[in-house]
Amino acid sequence: MAMDAGELQNLIKEALPDAHVEIRDLAGDGDHYAAVVISESFRGKSRVQQHQLVYQALKGKMGDDLHALALQTTAPE
Repeated sequence: MAMDAGELQNLIKEALPDAHVEIRDLAGDGDHYAAVVISESFRGKSRVQQHQLVYQALKGKMGDDLHALALQTTAPE
């Protein structure tokens, strides 16, 4: 089952309201996305912790509705 890019963005913005989120569909199939997420919530956290916050925002849809997500995360400069 595929996930719409808008739904993916909404889930991330729900969990990280201050985030700037850019989503790109990598294969045109709704299953493979790349996301750039910039949020103050990431400040002081390791890259693994930042990615965990994003995966938590997806509410278990990773591996089910969403097959692959290439993440770039950072705090604002």
